[in-house]
Amino acid sequence: MTPKEIRKLDDEALALELKETRSKLFDLRMKAVTDKVDDSSQFGKLRKDVARMKTEMTARRKPVAS
Repeated sequence: MTPKEIRKLDDEALALELKETRSKLFDLRMKAVTDKVDDSSQFGKLRKDVARMKTEMTARRKPVAS
C-alpha cells in the first residue's frame, strides 16, 4: 500500500488492514520454514507496509505541535 492509500483509511479500517498484513507476514514466514517461498521480496514489502501503517497510527494519536 502507498502512504496515500493508508492516509485515506479511517482508524478501524487501518487497524484491520494492519492485522491482516501482519497475518500475511506470519503466514509467509511459516511457509518459508516448511516450503520454498516463490517471491522472497514479499518479506520486505510486507514489513514496510506494517511500518507505514504503524507510523500513520502514531501520527494520528499525537497532536501536531505548531
